[in-house]
Amino acid sequence: MKLSLNAGYWGLGNDGDNLAVAIEADKLGFSSVWVAEAYGSDAATVMAWIAAHTKNIDIGSAVMQIPARTPALTAMTAATLDTMSGHRFRLGLGVSGPQVSEGWHGVRFGQPLARTREYVDIVRMALRREKLRYDGKHYTLPLPDGPGKSIQLTVQGARADIPIYLAAIGPKNLELTGEIADGWLGMFVAPRTLPEQLAAVSAGRSKANKTLDGFDVAPTLPLVPGDDWRAAADATRMFTALYVGGMGSRDKNFYNSNAARMGYADAAAEVQDLFLARKYQEAQAALPAEFLDEVGLWAQLIELPRRCGPTRRLVSPTL
Repeated sequence: MKLSLNAGYWGLGNDGDNLAVAIEADKLGFSSVWVAEAYGSDAATVMAWIAAHTKNIDIGSAVMQIPARTPALTAMTAATLDTMSGHRFRLGLGVSGPQVSEGWHGVRFGQPLARTREYVDIVRMALRREKLRYDGKHYTLPLPDGPGKSIQLTVQGARADIPIYLAAIGPKNLELTGEIADGWLGMFVAPRTLPEQLAAVSAGRSKANKTLDGFDVAPTLPLVPGDDWRAAADATRMFTALYVGGMGSRDKNFYNSNAARMGYADAAAEVQDLFLARKYQEAQAALPAEFLDEVGLWAQLIELPRRCGPTRRLVSPTL
């Protein structure tokens, strides 16, 4: 197991702290630092900023939104970041949700699995510096009725096999991730549901005649230090309520559906009703402590002997 850091969203007032933590994670030997985007800061700019201030840690997008960019632009960005960072880049992709896709980017959300498959096909083709020719249901390159012709990526020195991760929650998306990606970006992952999720990923790997060997499983878990696990869990209520209650439309919220599959259907419906009614405090309060406990990691701070050096506190999981 390797440790990674999720820097979250830029531009929320804690940017200096986020950069400082990323720099410290680099010094401590963390494997990777991941950057998110929704409808605020973009991930690519922040990744370039962090890469310029670090030396060894990998820089990943969790995620770059598929509806926000053409696959060719994503390949351009990936190749640029890979060369600028000294081959430390990992490309995490996700379809986002209908609210962001249609309300912010103006891109129809329908058939997300088929669109993702074609998107990844084209990105990989571009990174291999092949001339882009693609005849899919969602993407056609070049357009058949215009002056465009097949061209190839001009960036020199980027890896052709930049690792691609997919953010996935539902069973079908997990299977697709196993089939076409190099890693899985999980969210709200609980130990008791992980075997079922990995089984779906493994089924996709089997379709591609591959196993889980070499496949990177990268779940994001909130980590809160403290002696009282309930107080630590409460610190994640705002973040969790946003996703379970408001990250998506009423009919298509993947995080809400995931909570329901975990056995919290009634609570998930209540959280969504309250959040969409803009009763944010009530939505946070409606989250069961047991659910927060399953999808978070609470830790005690333990004093280390002085001889261990200037870092005298160790975060150790209690679950």
